Amino acid sequence: MTRSIPVVAGVVLGLVLAGCGNGETGDTAAPPEPNVTSPVTSAVTGSPAAPAPDGISEPPVPADDVPELLRFEAKTIDGEVFEGKTLYGSPAVLWFWAPWCPNCQAEASTIADVAGGDGVRFVGVAAQDQVPAMRDFVDRFGLGSFPHLADTSAEVWQRFGVTYQPAYAFVDSSGAVEVETDQLDADELRDRVRALR
Repeated sequence: MTRSIPVVAGVVLGLVLAGCGNGETGDTAAPPEPNVTSPVTSAVTGSPAAPAPDGISEPPVPADDVPELLRFEAKTIDGEVFEGKTLYGSPAVLWFWAPWCPNCQAEASTIADVAGGDGVRFVGVAAQDQVPAMRDFVDRFGLGSFPHLADTSAEVWQRFGVTYQPAYAFVDSSGAVEVETDQLDADELRDRVRALR
């Protein structure tokens, strides 16, 4: 009976050691991959967090701070997912248009010009037609320098209270939104965009 105790103890010890796969027992299994992330990025804007005056990156803006109006998702004319919360924290203009609209066609070159400067982000919101017509409009008028949402169900239009095009939503860096449903001439548009900076 005294001989069986060391045998049982040896078997138990062997089972315990066999179950410890990640100890220093010569196990060659690779450790799990670390969670690799890019440099500090804002969860809201998707861009690197702004450095504070001392050079240390500031933490991302909490999602709860994003105004309700900017909490939406839509597909672009290229099929990418666009998140409205990315507009929070920096000035932006949403331009509501339709491919067949003569007023939208008339102001397209001004929009392309204004969208190219002043450090204000532009997003087109196309509706009242299908995606191929929207893409054709963007290509024909050289508007490919900024994203365009394919709002075929007009959900984004409704969210901003837009019922007629062209219209604009001016978003300041605090997330405050001012919707303009009257067409603006080139000078008025430039003035409104400059006021956002």
